[in-house]
Amino acid sequence: MATAGGSKWSLIRPFLVILLIHSLAIYLFTRGFLLTRTELASYSHCSDLTHSPCSSISYSRRRSNSTPPPDESPDELHQDRRCWTKPAVDRLVIIVLDALRQSFLSALPRLLSSFHKQIGRPNSDFLICFRLFDFVAPSTFFKDKKPWMDKLRVLQKLAAAEGSSARIFKAIADPPTTSLQRLKGLTTGGLPTFIDVGNSFGAPAIVEDNLIHQLVRNGKRVLMMGDDTWLQLFPDHFNTSYPYPSFNVKDLDTVDNGVIEHLLPSLYKEDWDVLIAHFLGVDHAGHIFGVDSAQMIQKLEQYNSILEEVVNVLKSQSGAGGLHENTFLIVMGDHGQTTNGDHGGGTAEEVETSLFAMSLQSPPASVSSVLDSSFCHADLDGRKLCIGIFEQLDFAVTISALLGIPFPFGSIGRVDPEIYALSAHTWEGRGTGTNDCQPSSDLAAWKQNYANALCINSWQVKRYIDLYSATSVIGLPIEDLNHVSQLYSQAQTNWSDTVSSSYLPMGTPDRIQDSEESPFQQQIDAYSDFLESVAKLARSAWTEFDGPLMGVGLSCMIVSLAIHLLAIRRLNILCKPYQNALSILGNYFGLVSPLLLVAIRAASFLSNSYILAEGSVANFLLATTGIIRLHPSISEWKLPTDELFFLILSTIIRFGIEIGMSKESSASTFLFTFSKNIFRINERDSLWTVLTDIFPIILLVVLAIMFYKFISGICCWPHLRYILYFGTVSSYVLIALHWASESNLMPISMFVQYTGRNFAPRVVYAIGFGLLVLSVLSRFMDSSRVKPTARMTVLSLALVSSWSPTILILLGRQGPFAVLIFISGAWFILKSRREGCIESTSRDLGASVIDPMPVIQWSFLAVCLFFYTGHWCTFDGLRYGAAFVGFDHFNIMRQGLLLAIDTFGVSHILPILSIPFIITLQLQNSKDNVAEGNTFLYLAQVFLIYGLITATTTTLTIICVTIQRRHLMVWGLFAPKYVFDAIGLLVTDALIFMASLYYY
Repeated sequence: MATAGGSKWSLIRPFLVILLIHSLAIYLFTRGFLLTRTELASYSHCSDLTHSPCSSISYSRRRSNSTPPPDESPDELHQDRRCWTKPAVDRLVIIVLDALRQSFLSALPRLLSSFHKQIGRPNSDFLICFRLFDFVAPSTFFKDKKPWMDKLRVLQKLAAAEGSSARIFKAIADPPTTSLQRLKGLTTGGLPTFIDVGNSFGAPAIVEDNLIHQLVRNGKRVLMMGDDTWLQLFPDHFNTSYPYPSFNVKDLDTVDNGVIEHLLPSLYKEDWDVLIAHFLGVDHAGHIFGVDSAQMIQKLEQYNSILEEVVNVLKSQSGAGGLHENTFLIVMGDHGQTTNGDHGGGTAEEVETSLFAMSLQSPPASVSSVLDSSFCHADLDGRKLCIGIFEQLDFAVTISALLGIPFPFGSIGRVDPEIYALSAHTWEGRGTGTNDCQPSSDLAAWKQNYANALCINSWQVKRYIDLYSATSVIGLPIEDLNHVSQLYSQAQTNWSDTVSSSYLPMGTPDRIQDSEESPFQQQIDAYSDFLESVAKLARSAWTEFDGPLMGVGLSCMIVSLAIHLLAIRRLNILCKPYQNALSILGNYFGLVSPLLLVAIRAASFLSNSYILAEGSVANFLLATTGIIRLHPSISEWKLPTDELFFLILSTIIRFGIEIGMSKESSASTFLFTFSKNIFRINERDSLWTVLTDIFPIILLVVLAIMFYKFISGICCWPHLRYILYFGTVSSYVLIALHWASESNLMPISMFVQYTGRNFAPRVVYAIGFGLLVLSVLSRFMDSSRVKPTARMTVLSLALVSSWSPTILILLGRQGPFAVLIFISGAWFILKSRREGCIESTSRDLGASVIDPMPVIQWSFLAVCLFFYTGHWCTFDGLRYGAAFVGFDHFNIMRQGLLLAIDTFGVSHILPILSIPFIITLQLQNSKDNVAEGNTFLYLAQVFLIYGLITATTTTLTIICVTIQRRHLMVWGLFAPKYVFDAIGLLVTDALIFMASLYYY
């Protein structure tokens, strides 16, 4: 087919070139920006301690200037030490409650200026306010009691009744907070790398040194049950394992029931040293139903019962010579979750979780001097309950110290003093009661043991960062390395004197040994300063950035913008006579104002606050375009009806973005959410429950009627019209059946439930795919001479009707309302533009097509719908439940495709495929019979403008993350924003390219 500008391939070629350039740019920039840290192949060994300055044996031999016998092996040398540290516990039970959240509801403005003075823990500047965990802490800690509070009462009672041997901690994770990264961080003792998020659905085995490897290497028998991610990370490490599939977020019970089946019987067995039980019900309940749901409360109550049974079994076997005489219990979350039940980002709700630690042997009373809490409060029974703080970075090294195994080579954490102090055996002295040496008090003995553990800890971290800097591509900044090296040298210079001072003369008072000025306390402070500095350095400069590669990627993006502009200019010349150029450029306000709005939105990405409020910013700019559209009507003294309705629609979208529509349950439609938040309607009101079930179905009927009105106005291809309408209406009926099967309004048989929940969605997918194939075949097999605008209209309707049922069922009950919002917004945009074209006296359409305002409004509307439907540019914004609509079992390709359609359905697929309506409705009202080739020129121009808007915002996002790559929130906010925008750009380019093949 020939066009005014040549063959159709001359119009398609720019879209292919732009797609290839963007793919290259994203690939290069991603390779430079999302590099993982270098994973060293080194492992820690028991014999390594002979090379450290921390071994008391090494020190005593240095004092006597003696050397070990030539026949004494390193393992024999440390036989009495049992590797690096003296084992403090014999058995360890780790119970992981996935997504054990904390609350963002209340804060205690409190500067932690002297946190843990007794053990020298350095100040934490970022912990300015103390947010408490509402899944674990009593409701007395909060102003308003929430339904999910006080469900884990057993942990509260233990922490209050046995404060010397049991403790609740606020545990702080490092973002991003996906389960894979948290498990990797917990076991390696290192910081997570952002690129690992992509492996969350196909976890590779961990190859660097880690806690599980050290357990197995040193003869510890490990038993695992629950989340099968452990088996993917550590495929050959467990003596016994009971893994269960973890990806079906709609399944709340399979994993938990499997753990319960094996957990209690295993506690009576002697064939394990470390038991790991990973529950998933709370995480899945949050993803599907949200925190404020009956399902969440049921899971918490179930966990409370299980934990109570576990504690009873452990206590019953904790007597002298009992199986659990020296067992240590840890109940912890791997990350938190938002009130919507999501996680993956770096907000306080996501990175703050809980940890409960309990020793079956009580330490001496002087443990209270170490457990110097930052916050204490009365529990529900009026007893004092104190909360500690624990960083998950410290988990691997702390557990290693308690079990007496080598610390993972790549760990940069610190042995946590409070958890270390809970074990009674860490308070045992070294028998220094002879040779005129003063017997140590309990606290002095503990400080000596802890200082020795920190010495080994610091030596391990120092040798790791030295090797990392020497072998990695870029390494760490020289000035920072010099600073931490100086801190370590200062600490080690005093170590010999500190060990010597432990032999105090007879008669030295305990208060001098226990004081903050004691040599071991000063040594603890020195090592803590060093370890804190290393952790700070790692967080600020851990990931390696390849600046040249990032620069090449950014340059390619800028080149693509130039290609966009050149292609638009070329089409603009083809679309209009040269003599009309001045009339177009004369409309300065009409051209500059839309481009300024795009620039404002793109520039807002330089601020993390504006990224967090991106949905509101896009809605504000959308409303601004409506206000700009008021100008022509007001200047001509006309009532701007369409523009006013458009502004009202923008206000409705704003409410939807602010309130949120992210969770799909039987009571989470917009009507219910709006009523509950604005009018304070009781969620248990039966009338509103019925309305929230029926209202989405009513909207489906409205959409079916609207679709009939649209398609009945087309005078061509009657057979295709009938098939499209029958297929679409059938899909709507099946969607209604699917929702009815999930409703609790009436009893439904198991057969109907299965048909509605699984069979109906699959048929909807099949119908959509069939309609898509039929649309493509009809396009390329049609030989009739039909008016180009009419043919393009029916082709657009065919594509939209093919995709819309699948998008609707994935969006859930909010889907019809969201699609209705999109149709209404698109209609007001087109109607306003069409009236402007009718009133135009110019018979040349080039002047009207070049106006970018309708296209920019179309783009802003798409962005608003992305946030309106409960999505965010973070990984906790992915609606994982949508991936399992119609399926109960996980398949990475199938569930990945459904998740992608849900994420980009109303923000990319529907808006881009319906772009031809901007052209067809305008040309249908033209007085000219526009040639088919010119119609495609106008469509190509609009496609290029839309692609230019998306490419501009993505380019500014790339510039933003380049500037902010050392920002504290780079991995929690800026990097996810880049990933979503980059994928969105490629989706946009691919859809435009395929649409150009389809329409041309």
